[in-house]
Amino acid sequence: MPSSASPDVPESGLPEPATAPGTTAPTAATTPAAPAAPASTAQGASDMRRVATASFIGTAIEFYDYYIYGTAAALVLNDAFFPELSDTAGTLATLSTFAIGFAARPLGAAVFGHYGDRVGRKAVLVVSLLMMGLSTGLIGLLPGYDTLGVAAPILLVVLRLVQGLGLGGEWGGAALLAVEHAPRGKRGLYAAAPQMGSPVGYFAATVTFLLMSSVLSDDAFDGWGWRIPFLLSFVLVAVGLVIRLRIAETPAFAKVTEQRETAKAPLLEAFRVHPKEMLLGAGMITVVYVMFYTAATYCMTYTTDDLGIPKNDMLMLTLVAVVVLGVSTYAVARWSDRVGRRRLIIGGAAFGVVWGAVLFPLLDTENYFLIAVALSGALLCMGVIYGPAGAYMPELFGTRMRYSGAGFSYNLGGVLGGAAAPLIVTALAESYSATVGGWFMSGMALLSLACVLALPETRDRDLDAI
Repeated sequence: MPSSASPDVPESGLPEPATAPGTTAPTAATTPAAPAAPASTAQGASDMRRVATASFIGTAIEFYDYYIYGTAAALVLNDAFFPELSDTAGTLATLSTFAIGFAARPLGAAVFGHYGDRVGRKAVLVVSLLMMGLSTGLIGLLPGYDTLGVAAPILLVVLRLVQGLGLGGEWGGAALLAVEHAPRGKRGLYAAAPQMGSPVGYFAATVTFLLMSSVLSDDAFDGWGWRIPFLLSFVLVAVGLVIRLRIAETPAFAKVTEQRETAKAPLLEAFRVHPKEMLLGAGMITVVYVMFYTAATYCMTYTTDDLGIPKNDMLMLTLVAVVVLGVSTYAVARWSDRVGRRRLIIGGAAFGVVWGAVLFPLLDTENYFLIAVALSGALLCMGVIYGPAGAYMPELFGTRMRYSGAGFSYNLGGVLGGAAAPLIVTALAESYSATVGGWFMSGMALLSLACVLALPETRDRDLDAI
């Protein structure tokens, strides 16, 4: 971080030694060359790379786990676990199991946030990764309705709850891992690391399903091929654990621990000290969930079932949109260090108001180029908000309750945006038209816009001083 000392005072804060009478000050020619950068500087850069890698790899794996469920829910889980229901009822039932995971996320954020604010960020992130990875792998081993009957969907719901609890604790800790290690002027850049885990995880999930669907017959894919992406989670979680166990605790939390200032009930303290930030932050992030999970789940079902577009074609078009998401997430997160987080999030929410209204008319053209534009626009809206949100939401809260506050607020927004939105859009499309569902998306974007307008800019905040 740049020194705040005046130009006449060296960075040490001590005056220069006086020059003795009759002598001259050392000139540039006689002054010894500046020593090479100390080893600690190189070590610090190495530590930051390790932290960025750990926060990125962990979120990429966990979001891969979460997104393969969303993709499977759109393509195959209806027949595997709800074969007795009609197509519409089966779709709603499958999306309901998807929503259950979101309902569990605020609880996971509360539990993991409590221990993250009291015990430390690192240990909690290891546990969250284990919960997500193991529950995802077990879904791949879970027999379907034909084998277990009604027990199959019940066990599916249980595993989804465990997934939701794990992911509820993941985002807040991964974001804090990056933000609390980062230099003050580069928090947006380093917070891009965990944020990039989302598009990379979704890209990997989509590619995996595309490969399975391409090399297997429809019967083989529907029978057992869809399970392979879930089973890969066992391998990925082992890789993630090795990386996360090698990182150190964040400096901000270490300072609070040394001063014995950890909160006894961090979530309650967050609601007491930052009630505005808790609720408005949840409302602000809602549009991210609305855009992403409607595009990733319901739009996949709508285009393949209602419009008759082959699922492999839709997976390819989705990959185009995911690339847009990844590029926009990184670019805008980095840009937020220069222009501020808030104005960029405002722009993204305003764009979402417009895009919700045009999304389904573009899909209804059945033109592949326009479908790619429709999905890319929805994920561009997400990326413009999601990129800077990685630094913005932690910056809203004090260190004592930052894990609980940022994590709970983020996941509370997911209940309405990620759990309810695909269900509401599906219901509106069935009762009226898909375009009406798009209007609902615009309304949610307007809600997020109003919330961020009521929040402050945080780019220049001192995290230790909040």
